[in-house]
Amino acid sequence: MKEFLASLLSPTLAGALAAALVLNQWGLKPPSTEQGHSRVNSYSAAVATATPSVVNIYTAKLVESRRTPRLNDPLLRRFLGASNRRQRVERSLGSGVILTNEGHIITNNHVIADADAIQVLLHDGRSATAQPIGSDPATDLAVLQIDLPALTPIKLADSDRAQVGDVVLAIGNPYGFGHSVSQGIISGLGRWGLQLSDYENYIQTDASIHLGSSGGALINTAGELLGINTLIYTANGEGAGSTGIGINLATPVNLAQFVLEDLVNYGTVVRGWLGVTVEFLQTAEAVASQRQALVVSGLAEDGPAARAGLAIGDIISGINGSTVNDGRITMHQIARLRPGEAVTIEVERGQQLIELQAVVGSRPLG
Repeated sequence: MKEFLASLLSPTLAGALAAALVLNQWGLKPPSTEQGHSRVNSYSAAVATATPSVVNIYTAKLVESRRTPRLNDPLLRRFLGASNRRQRVERSLGSGVILTNEGHIITNNHVIADADAIQVLLHDGRSATAQPIGSDPATDLAVLQIDLPALTPIKLADSDRAQVGDVVLAIGNPYGFGHSVSQGIISGLGRWGLQLSDYENYIQTDASIHLGSSGGALINTAGELLGINTLIYTANGEGAGSTGIGINLATPVNLAQFVLEDLVNYGTVVRGWLGVTVEFLQTAEAVASQRQALVVSGLAEDGPAARAGLAIGDIISGINGSTVNDGRITMHQIARLRPGEAVTIEVERGQQLIELQAVVGSRPLG
């Protein structure tokens, strides 16, 4: 009997051992409960990192409105008073991002413009009255400050290294719902020509930005700030006040950081100025090489460019050793230089290549 059982079990046991060896060779493992809870496509860590730095902003301002024609009846006016105007409180909402331990918050200028009172609500439930530090209508950015302990400034990415196709997340306060997140990709970079501000260099994304999300954070998958959600551009030009259907645009964080530092340190944005007006030149060679050149079309009298020897008709082909591939970006880079900095301008004049040295000045007011 024992011999019979042994002869029966031995092949079975051998088969089981062989199957185990095969499974081990192929790397097959039984499913585990931990794998069932894995978050392969989750961005929760990025959201958790950035959300404490994103705030909800509520504003109120007193506005005057005219009485309706129905209230012009002489009898009613005896009881309501002779004035044809009355005051009412207009409320709006938006978002902002904490950038410093001292409580400096970057947001959009249109979120807080002309507000008489600004209240900020943090993700942890705390709230504070915000004080305006300064605004820059040229970029539609503004800086607020709150006085609260233990704040969490957001980590900054380098928006100059962003690429089309990168996954991004938009965090804001859409329609007053509180902190909400939408996900998408970078659809385009360097968007301009919308005539929405003087320094257009937007990040375009398909991550939804709704009313109330303006001033919020556009982050990467590491939870770092890439841009400030600014507006939705629609075909009818409704801009920031429209619904989420359209082109969603964000101001790059490198520009936002530049604006914040100037507003905090100087109360205004100090932009570099050469006193030169240019037009984009796109020759057949430039199109083939995907680069642009800038033709000097105007010079400010006794401005930095004129003192450096630039002449109308010169073609600016390089700045500080960098080839001009995009004229707009070059002009933005000049604006971010500091007055007093030296800059090398590479110029094509006829058949000559000339290097001129200029000292950056301050953009005149007005």
